[in-house]
Amino acid sequence: MVLTALRGAVGFLSRLPVGRSATAWEAFGARPVAFPLAGWLLGGLVATTTLLPGPAATRGLALVAVVYLLTGPTHADGVADLGDAAAVHGAPAERRTVLRDSDLGAGGALALAVVVGGLFTAGMALASVPTLIAVVLVVASEVAAKTAMATLVCLGTATHEGLASALTATTTARDLPPVVVAAAPAAVLAWLAGGATSPAPTVSAATGAVWPVVGVTSAAFLAAGVVVAGLLWWARDRLGGVNGDVFGAANELTRVLAIHTGVVVWTLG
Repeated sequence: MVLTALRGAVGFLSRLPVGRSATAWEAFGARPVAFPLAGWLLGGLVATTTLLPGPAATRGLALVAVVYLLTGPTHADGVADLGDAAAVHGAPAERRTVLRDSDLGAGGALALAVVVGGLFTAGMALASVPTLIAVVLVVASEVAAKTAMATLVCLGTATHEGLASALTATTTARDLPPVVVAAAPAAVLAWLAGGATSPAPTVSAATGAVWPVVGVTSAAFLAAGVVVAGLLWWARDRLGGVNGDVFGAANELTRVLAIHTGVVVWTLG
């Protein structure tokens, strides 16, 4: 059933022609661990953009193009909807009304521009690190993004009947440990890539840890934690709970923040 859930996750999280059956959807909905497992596959596909030749701007454009050709606009739409809701001054019910409005307002346009622009500049920034580090950082960032979504599914309460309730109704915080186990190897991918790629790694005699190699992909999960904590608080306070837009925004925000954070850690290290 885990493989069936994985097919359902890939079908839900991407435009790949798999996992579109009712059985796959039901298996996915009952197993949040499928989120990070799908992140491994999708991250590997997105990471191919780091292997392209050419200037940094071309790589940035390639990253944006591949991400949205692969995943579609659904999650980006969540960013736009949350941006519009954030611009509303009023009760949670008023913000939820804005979320259901298909028109794009100033808040949504600004949020979408920041995220897409952030992804473009993330692709440019990846050109400044060794290719192997760039590859593992993109993979880790995609796994972290899916882990953020799964965490919200496990810990969040849906605002109304719909996509979010279909996922949160069958899951609890007890489903979170398998998610962490499935995602954890991605946090040390940069270390597995080898300290030889580091320009000047610093070895701690106390722990034997190599810095900044370890920190590059670990930073991706720190970014995921920040996004999850912020969105969970904001959604509960301003919307009364989570919904599909919150899940989609968590995915997009984590991906962008994770890549930038990882590159900064490498650069400062």
